[in-house]
Amino acid sequence: MATLRQLAYGITADASDEYLKMSERTGQECTYLFCKYTIELYRDIYLRHPTKSDVEQLYVAHQTKHGFPRMLGSIDCTHWELTNYPNAWRGQFTRGDHGVSAVILEAVVSHDLWFWHAFFSIAGSNNDLNVLQASPLFNDILQGKAPNMPYVANGNAYKYGYYLGDGIYPEYATFVKSYTFLADDKRKLFKSAQEAARKDVDVG
Repeated sequence: MATLRQLAYGITADASDEYLKMSERTGQECTYLFCKYTIELYRDIYLRHPTKSDVEQLYVAHQTKHGFPRMLGSIDCTHWELTNYPNAWRGQFTRGDHGVSAVILEAVVSHDLWFWHAFFSIAGSNNDLNVLQASPLFNDILQGKAPNMPYVANGNAYKYGYYLGDGIYPEYATFVKSYTFLADDKRKLFKSAQEAARKDVDVG
C-alpha cells in the first residue's frame, strides 16, 4: 500500500509512517522491490524493441487502418508538469514559454496504443528537436541491430520503415510530415490523413 501511494501520489517514503505504521527505510525498500520485480516480470513483453515479426504486423495494421504502407508508428513529445518535486529542480526543468516545471516525454505509439519507444528528456529548456538529438530512438539502426525491412516507395528503396511526425522534425527519410503549403486537393487529402493517423500518439 505504501508503494502504491508513493507511485500514485508522488509522496515521500515517510509520508505514510503514521497512517501505515511503516518506516521511511521500509517504504523505500518496498518501492524499490516493487519496481524491480515489475520490470523483471514485464520486460520481455513490454520493455523491448520491435522484432521483425512485430514490424511486419505494424506494417500491415497501419496500412489497413490508415492507408500508410511501411509505417512504424507516430512520434511526438508531450510535457509532463512536475508538481511534487524538489525546489532544486525548478530552474533546470522550467521553460520560459511554459512558466511551469515539466519533463518532456518522447514517445512512439502504434495504432493499438502500444508504446514502442518512451524517452524522458534530460534537464534543460528543450523542444522536440533537442529531445530527438539526445534520444536513443535510432541507436539500433546506427548499431546495425534494427530489423532490415526494405521497401520501395515512388521508385526509391528504403531499408527501414518511417514514423509520422509534425513539422519540427528534420528532413530525414524516416520521418513523414504533413504539408505546410496546401497547393492542391492531393496535398490537402494527404495532410488530413497524416494528421488523423498521428492522433494515435496524441491519444496514447
